[in-house]
Amino acid sequence: MASLSKLFSKYTGSLRSWRLVYVINNFLNAQKLKHNRKLYQQMGLEKSIFRSLSSQDFTQPANIKIPWLDLPNAAQQLTQHPEYSQFDTSTQEQLRSWIDNGYIILKGFYQPSEMDTLDTEVQRLLEENTANFNYTDRKIMDAHEVSPIVNSYFRNEKMLQLLNFIMGRPVHPFQTINFREGSEQRAHSDSIHMTSEPKGYLVATWTALENTHEGNGPLFYYPGSHKLDYVMSDDFENGHTKWRLGNNSYKKYEDKIDDVIAQHRLKKEYFHAEKGDVLIWHANLLHGGSPIKQEGTTRKSMVAHYFCKGVICYHEISQRPALMNT
Repeated sequence: MASLSKLFSKYTGSLRSWRLVYVINNFLNAQKLKHNRKLYQQMGLEKSIFRSLSSQDFTQPANIKIPWLDLPNAAQQLTQHPEYSQFDTSTQEQLRSWIDNGYIILKGFYQPSEMDTLDTEVQRLLEENTANFNYTDRKIMDAHEVSPIVNSYFRNEKMLQLLNFIMGRPVHPFQTINFREGSEQRAHSDSIHMTSEPKGYLVATWTALENTHEGNGPLFYYPGSHKLDYVMSDDFENGHTKWRLGNNSYKKYEDKIDDVIAQHRLKKEYFHAEKGDVLIWHANLLHGGSPIKQEGTTRKSMVAHYFCKGVICYHEISQRPALMNT
């Protein structure tokens, strides 16, 4: 039986707001949630793995273990780490900047010819209807599940080695999103969509399949914003009830983020990438997609999200546990 998440990939109606729909979908995907039983016990969470889940279900004890590069002495720990010396000097410099900025840029991580291969594969998937855009008409979700070529980039060994080091624990490949044009998405933190408990154990990569410029809606981000408090559903008027999710909860979240940016006078920077460049960012880095100024231009790219192993993963904005292929 196809999961409701697949059926909802194009659906935009009111059923998306009913919590019961997601509970049913959770039962249909029990295999992807069973690992949570042990994690719930470890976190002292007394509820069914099939029920709604949000940040309000967790308390934050004083001894909560946060990612190692978020600690006050991270700079010292980084340079003294025995694996730090295995990276070249350019990557070492980027790793040091992660602590203050919340992102790193890997120039020319992939060869342009590799990006052409990936781009051709995504186009083939679309033409053969093996993969398609979701309800946003911008995002091609989880093409790695139907394409060994896409999956090989998703699980690139050199990238996984770097991500494991940044996070201080092994990462678990979770999700890919391919774009043919810019997202034009307002500023947000990935942790409202893909949340971990403890917080911060998600990391994302953005790979340029072609050059980006001012006209085709480049990615933007706010350096240092990862150090701010995580904005969760109880930090704005979400409109949630016991049975339903708020109709305009995400817009209200985006408005809240705009307030945070203004309050802290954050400085926006743009990623004018060349084909093959990769941006890696922190779970709480505020970022988004600029407006497309040149109509008809593409901004082909691939986003990949990785949760860390041994943490509870869920979707704060839709109040549901993440379905994990373990």
